[in-house]
Amino acid sequence: MSKQNNKSIDFLTSVSTVILIMAALLWSLGLVGRGVWRLTQEDNLNPTQSETSTTEKPIESEKSNAENFAQVQNVPTGLFRYGGSNAWAPIRLLLDSAIQAERPEFQLRYVENDDSLSGSSTGIQMLLEDKLTFIQSSYPLQDSDYSQAEQRGFKIKQIPVAIDAIAVAVHPQLNIPGLTLDQLKSIYSGQIVNWQQLGGPDLEITAYSRPVKTGGTVEFFIEYVLRGQKLDSNVKFVSTTTEGLRRLADTPGGIYYASAPLIVRQCSIHPLPLSQVTGEFVPPYQEPFVSANLCPQQRNKLNMDAFQKRYYPLTRYLYVVVKENGGIEEQVGDTYANFLRSTQGQELIFRAGFVPLR
Repeated sequence: MSKQNNKSIDFLTSVSTVILIMAALLWSLGLVGRGVWRLTQEDNLNPTQSETSTTEKPIESEKSNAENFAQVQNVPTGLFRYGGSNAWAPIRLLLDSAIQAERPEFQLRYVENDDSLSGSSTGIQMLLEDKLTFIQSSYPLQDSDYSQAEQRGFKIKQIPVAIDAIAVAVHPQLNIPGLTLDQLKSIYSGQIVNWQQLGGPDLEITAYSRPVKTGGTVEFFIEYVLRGQKLDSNVKFVSTTTEGLRRLADTPGGIYYASAPLIVRQCSIHPLPLSQVTGEFVPPYQEPFVSANLCPQQRNKLNMDAFQKRYYPLTRYLYVVVKENGGIEEQVGDTYANFLRSTQGQELIFRAGFVPLR
């Protein structure tokens, strides 16, 4: 691998006044209003999915009115353990360090699962087992999560803080214009095994994924792309997205999926446009596409407009999951969410490559 291929993910350029315009648009569209926060079929997701879980709670009380971190009130003092989603890595790198720099009384320590397969699902389990104070999740809470919490004597809640998208990538030399969600499903369910079946070269497909039950990204993919089917037995598992991208760059017939901010700006792979059905493809990057030979001097930028308006096929919310127990855990989780939902937090979320709620 070249030094270019090993460069870490860069962040988006600083926020300009267009953020204020987008914030007004997002507010008018009701993205931060009261009600159920889960994406529905009108949001270009699985049309067979019911509108909301029967146990998912509306978010009404967690709105932060703070302009910046300094204005967030009732901040607890101490060192607090948290964990969860791999998709949150850019947020942890940018926002969490900024929070601790400006509010030193509120210290955070990210804790991985014992087997290093950290993600939303393992994070939720660690939260339920009292190993973490709160978690970061890229997948909405399920009925079973609420039930387990109640069995342990407390409740849990999810607070949306940003919008994310799933991007699909292939080897940079693979000449494929894009994929429909049905084609993507056929690849990961083992029905399509050669790129020639999709108009590409006579080349065996090597599909990579993180393991099931380790992250919200995988669960989201299984629910909304595979529509509940299992990953094919020939899918090769990688423990982290870093490993997935490295394997993909070395595999001419490879394919991998992950959070868009972790995919789009990479030099060593090629993110693919996607389509809900046969028709116009929507790229996860801003056009025109920046080819690998121009990277890293130039890098592709996220297609924020497609994510905000949700005409990109695979979009989702990012949540802070909090124990609703009236204790220090709830106070810490609410405080962290308030930091992220402040004006300063939303601007940094944009810089980290995600779509702000306001």
